[in-house]
Amino acid sequence: MNKKKLLSASLVGVMGMMALTGCGDKDDSGSGNGGGAAVDITADATKGQVRFLNFKPEIADAWQTVIDDFTAETGIEVTLKTAASGTYEQTLKADIAKKDAPTLFTINGPIGYASWKKYCADLSGTDLYSWLSDKGMAISEGSGVYGIPYVVEGYGIIYNNAIMDKYFASANKTTSYTSMDEVNNFEALKAVTEDMQALKDELGIEGVFASTSFSAGEDWRWQTHLANLPIHYELKEKGVLDLETIDFSYAENYKNILDLYINNSVTEKSMLATKKVDDSMAEFALGKCAMVQNGNWGWGQISGVDGNVVNADDVKFLPIYTGVEGEESQGICVGTENFWAVNTNASAEDQAATVKFMEWLFNSEKGKNHCTNTLGFIAPFNTFSDSETPTDPLAKEVIRWMNSGVSAVTWDFTIFPSQTFKDNLGADLLSYCSGNMDWDTVVSNTKDSWATEKAAIAE
Repeated sequence: MNKKKLLSASLVGVMGMMALTGCGDKDDSGSGNGGGAAVDITADATKGQVRFLNFKPEIADAWQTVIDDFTAETGIEVTLKTAASGTYEQTLKADIAKKDAPTLFTINGPIGYASWKKYCADLSGTDLYSWLSDKGMAISEGSGVYGIPYVVEGYGIIYNNAIMDKYFASANKTTSYTSMDEVNNFEALKAVTEDMQALKDELGIEGVFASTSFSAGEDWRWQTHLANLPIHYELKEKGVLDLETIDFSYAENYKNILDLYINNSVTEKSMLATKKVDDSMAEFALGKCAMVQNGNWGWGQISGVDGNVVNADDVKFLPIYTGVEGEESQGICVGTENFWAVNTNASAEDQAATVKFMEWLFNSEKGKNHCTNTLGFIAPFNTFSDSETPTDPLAKEVIRWMNSGVSAVTWDFTIFPSQTFKDNLGADLLSYCSGNMDWDTVVSNTKDSWATEKAAIAE
């Protein structure tokens, strides 16, 4: 199946929830009932400028490379500002009312749109929207289109296959597994992990898993990405796309994988509050561990570490197994939380310049090369040929898993009720990992926080 057909077929299911933009009229930014006016596509883009508020600090340098080439080719100036990890919403809220407010910003799915709708221009008349492989992926309300996904991403457990092969070849291993092809459920993952931890000196590692980072603003891999799994399975079991309250019926599965991470780690549990994502990615890059949970965007963090010892060919993805029945047919988590919005309060020229920047990235020869190779994006647009696929090993792994015949786990964390909910969960997880809170309390607090925050949206 070619790439364009792959994206269209796979993402109809993966991104089906994006049609859920009826999130109520309540929002934190004081917006009214609907997005802004349509972008004037006839405005002179050369008289405008782009002010881009970037969502991902880990690719800020890559974005600057892209921007420099765009400006050199078009003459349009682009100002890049990158929010610190975990502070995007606060940064956007502080900047959006300024005279030099961002013209291009990211909204986080339907919940994000509910908060920022009055600042989102209608993009339905742009070429960018027409190029979407699956237009159902866009965030729309009525006839307007207010958020356009710009990348398909995947996350799971990244592993170093060279270390895994060393384990499977060990005469001292106590499991019967002989390759990662056989590790297709939590039982197998747990057995292999615990055996490897016992053999860590022989394998030349400090722990099987990299540090579970809980430093301030760095806990998104656990309170969002990992928490997606139990919510995904509860939604699937109930046959719904959203919930006002949760039973958290898969909380024990969540605990299974979290315990596996923290009990077989490079870092003692008492030190997790000091660890950042960069620390864990460096541990993986330097061969101190065999596995780390992260997404395909993490390759730049791995390859950019001074002294990196991991070969690109050895970097692979494994699904996040938690012990759910039938998970042998589960793939990695594939979707997006990244939807570009154009500031409807910007001048017509600035809006036109911003649209030109987006369309240049996804339709010009140089832009598409940056998209796939500099940024490592799997772009959801039909402007890309089969040969224009990412060379990034983790992006290639996402495509491999999308073609594997198993079911991708959708990014259901886009319905998480608020950043407050995530922050509360992250704090409770750290307390649990530090031995200061029992798991039953984590479960109870999470259910209460979900209900409270969802109710606040509906008010």
